[in-house]
Amino acid sequence: MSRPLFEGWEAVIGLEVHAQLKTHSKLFTSCPVAGGSTADLSPNTFTDEVILALPGTLPVPNAEAIRLAVRLGLALGCTIDRRSQFSRKHYFYPDLPKGYQISQYEDPICAGGTVPVAIGDAIEHFALRRIHLEEDAGKTIHDGRRGESRVDLNRAGVALVEIVSEPVLHSPEDAVAYLKALHRLVVWLEVSDGDMEAGNFRCDANVSVRRPGGELGTRSEIKNVNSFRFVGLAIQGEIVRQIQLLERGGVVVQETRGWDEASGTTRSLRTKEDAHDYRYFPDPDLLVLDVPDALFEAEKAALPELPNLRQARFVASLGLSPYDAEVLTQNRARADYFEVVAPHVEAKLAANWVINDLLGALAKDGLDLAESPVAPAALATLLGHLQRGTLSSRMAKDALAAMLKGADGEAWVRDHGTQVSDSASLVAAIEPILDASAGQVADFLSGKDKVFGFFVGQAMRALKGKANPEELQRILRERLEARRP
Repeated sequence: MSRPLFEGWEAVIGLEVHAQLKTHSKLFTSCPVAGGSTADLSPNTFTDEVILALPGTLPVPNAEAIRLAVRLGLALGCTIDRRSQFSRKHYFYPDLPKGYQISQYEDPICAGGTVPVAIGDAIEHFALRRIHLEEDAGKTIHDGRRGESRVDLNRAGVALVEIVSEPVLHSPEDAVAYLKALHRLVVWLEVSDGDMEAGNFRCDANVSVRRPGGELGTRSEIKNVNSFRFVGLAIQGEIVRQIQLLERGGVVVQETRGWDEASGTTRSLRTKEDAHDYRYFPDPDLLVLDVPDALFEAEKAALPELPNLRQARFVASLGLSPYDAEVLTQNRARADYFEVVAPHVEAKLAANWVINDLLGALAKDGLDLAESPVAPAALATLLGHLQRGTLSSRMAKDALAAMLKGADGEAWVRDHGTQVSDSASLVAAIEPILDASAGQVADFLSGKDKVFGFFVGQAMRALKGKANPEELQRILRERLEARRP
């Protein structure tokens, strides 16, 4: 993989991605997880004694969270540590009632692995360091006008996996591609809903620069960026900041920085802590975490075809373009829908209609594919009529529009007739139009080809839009040429 240079400098980037796991309850308690964005909910309504760290309460690990972490680790080729351990990570913020976060430090549940990412025409495998389980913190809301801060603990205790890459990325573009590939995977596996607006998939970026081939530079960590676009902009801005600072003779300090959307720059938040600052030690309230053989084997057996492999299969076996294959594998529901349609018609035809016609129409109505009134089998039947010439493209689009409003596709085809393709019917419609349009015929024969559209429109109107457009135009030109003196 090429390593882009920034005017004689090389960027080194590592990403820490926090993905909220799709569990009904929090990581160490039966307290339910708030649905949707916590901004839309009353604060501090999804808490309990464990979240509030009341005396005498004890954490109990969430088995579903462990299962989802194992699933993700298997999909990414990690080594699953069958005996991992939870630790206490100490820091003192108001949104962390215990005064520490329960995480994993020395013994994470998953180690190693790679994230396959399409970079141009190649697939790069970016190395992972670890995936570990941890609980989320709450949220502190600062009100500058009133000079006060408030704490909302709705998110506190929510189950997360932190996916930590090795420092193997070297450009903002590669970092964004990596994040998109990882996001697609966690949603595909139903490990996380990946809702970035709600903060359920967010990224910390560790960025440093060095002279090519030199020692690693001092890194800055950009915290909690939850947009692909902003991750790219933040990394780019931080690379430029560090290079400019070093070229002026300055020193990069290890610190945590935030992305300021308004200014388009990163800003210092605090000095970056090292691991020893958190005073990690094994949580005495939690036993060593054993991954049972039954859970491990069940997740391994149930692992679905992964999106990058399905994308490659669509290209190799079905002849789709890389772009179409990528769009169709953006999520599992879309790929599954397409695979029901594709065996019945040409794959390219199916791809075009799913991507452009169906998804486009659903998007206008604010719907996703799961809410489509058109089942994949119904679309396959409709496209079969189109491929056989029973329907014109225009008629098929009209039929799909009716089906999206609840109409039965086969009933629509019966009620609205089939495409007119036979020569006799087309000639019978065309000749009266030419007889009544002597002036336009003369214009066409004198070289004014634009008038041809007038004849097509008249013939389509006479045939109520049912004419096969290719056949209509071919016969129309023949009949016009037959009138040449």
